[in-house]
Amino acid sequence: MPVQTRTNTFAALRDCFATDLAALIGDKTQRDATPNTFIDLVEEGRDVLGSSSIGAWQDASDDLDSAATYLTEALTEPGADQPALLARARTHLRDAIEAAS
Repeated sequence: MPVQTRTNTFAALRDCFATDLAALIGDKTQRDATPNTFIDLVEEGRDVLGSSSIGAWQDASDDLDSAATYLTEALTEPGADQPALLARARTHLRDAIEAAS
């Protein structure tokens, strides 16, 4: 059951943030709905925003880097506290979207 819960939580995070992340990087394509693809989108956003000379975008890039780390750990670390890791990722995703907007 933990895998199903984790997958549902990833889906909720993706549904909440994927459109905004894609808009930030100018990506209009529909992406696969897997957790790994969502992490790839977060990392791509991190890279695009991090290459900017705008301070707020660099801050957003840092938040996206942290979010990607927490998402990856929640997905790959056996015995990890997935709800806490995903909550931290959500906070960083929200902060990144706000900083970059």
